[in-house]
Amino acid sequence: MENEQAGGWIDAKAAAERLGVKPATLYAYVSRGVLRRRRAADGRRSLFDAAQVEELARRGKPRRPPGPGELAIESAITALGADRPYYRGRDVLAMAESGTYEDVAAWLWTGGDGGDGDAGPWRAAADGVAAAVAAQSGLPAGLLPLDRLQLIVAALAATDPLRHHLDPEGVTATGRALVSGLVEALPAAAAPAGGGIAERLWSRLCPRPPEPGLLRAFEAAMILLADHELAASTVAARVAASVRADPYAVVASGLGVLGGPLHGGASYGAERLIAEVGDPASASRVVGERLRAGERVPGFGHGVYKSGDARFAVLMGLVRSAAPGHERVAAADAVLDEAARRRLPAPNVDFALAALGAVAGLVPGAGEAVFAVARTAGWLAHALEEYGRRGPLRPRAVYVGPPPP
Repeated sequence: MENEQAGGWIDAKAAAERLGVKPATLYAYVSRGVLRRRRAADGRRSLFDAAQVEELARRGKPRRPPGPGELAIESAITALGADRPYYRGRDVLAMAESGTYEDVAAWLWTGGDGGDGDAGPWRAAADGVAAAVAAQSGLPAGLLPLDRLQLIVAALAATDPLRHHLDPEGVTATGRALVSGLVEALPAAAAPAGGGIAERLWSRLCPRPPEPGLLRAFEAAMILLADHELAASTVAARVAASVRADPYAVVASGLGVLGGPLHGGASYGAERLIAEVGDPASASRVVGERLRAGERVPGFGHGVYKSGDARFAVLMGLVRSAAPGHERVAAADAVLDEAARRRLPAPNVDFALAALGAVAGLVPGAGEAVFAVARTAGWLAHALEEYGRRGPLRPRAVYVGPPPP
């Protein structure tokens, strides 16, 4: 067996583990011509081409044709691999290691190799920010950041006379100003920072100045969350763009969906979960109470990455490296241990985002805000695709009501 594997062929168990699928799925891939198979020397086992398996794992599972009730949309923006997304063919984990949010957004928007450095620092129009700040004057003090962002985007739109320019250059220019405005119009938690979008957003969500390691984790989180193919909020954004709604309306559509607890709001649930763990010993009680109540434990399981979300591993690793021995890391690790003991699904990026917020001391609901600002890049990338097409997205219902007269 070792000689066979060394020669570039691996057995079904190894191939299935690498692809994150059941062994039976391997044989379906063979019947569809996706994978090559041969018999082992003993005549009893099947072997699969290791290089082909690796290529398939990096490219992502072959997508089946859409089934009843599914809407298929062609897109060149993001491919979902076995455990991670790829932005226009680039591994998001590699981009998160050292990239900037601005460069990743520009890559999503244009696919250009030069990033967005030539555009200079992203800035919002001063009158738009002033209007967005004024619009929040009557809001309750304890309002979560995501609720503020929904009001901010409307105020920014009302003050931008160029918002209806839907050509690629106009949309990317609007995108830079819009993201900046979302950040700059949030109340400052600390002295407002300069620098890039990540550092400026940090100053709105954390009362302490950033430590370099945690700021790197914060920016990595924004990169990891910038897009995820046709998530629910992105479908809403694309539908809006398909009828030529302006970029602000596209982002408002995405924001309206994002906060659901089965989407971007999952990080808020995970944030509260970790906060309840006063010390590692209480993790068993906190997780157990949710399970006894029949509740879903937030931050665990993923509809796409059945065998684990690699974005979690990268972001959680950055948090641990930035704050070794931190009591909130210990609390998060206790929850992870308890979840593993109870055989819950693998943790996802929402849990790592909540752990980052706990360690950094971010304000309540900060994870949702990070998710929302980050995903704005993805929503606008998908809007750019829709603006280049002819007609609106128009799903059809399968009517099951009383027959019409």
